Amino acid sequence: MRMGKRTKVVGIAGRYGPRYGATLRKKVREILEKRYSPHTCPFCQVKGKVVRISVGLWKCRKCGAVWAGGAYIPQTDLNKYFPRFIIRTK
Repeated sequence: MRMGKRTKVVGIAGRYGPRYGATLRKKVREILEKRYSPHTCPFCQVKGKVVRISVGLWKCRKCGAVWAGGAYIPQTDLNKYFPRFIIRTK
């Protein structure tokens, strides 16, 4: 008999099971929730169409814009101070 997954506390990091310790799984949960949450495109302002191509590269499925961002979020905190350095590529 298979029991349901017990991931109430760690959420998306429940895939690691009992491995690596509770504290590390909670830290991973925070990172993964930021990574997979719906993001807003800085060019067309559409929410939910932004996907990560690779580490630091993000793409909007609607307008086709590709830009460099953070590893887990498309716009880092530094973008608040230097927003003009985001350059649209084709």
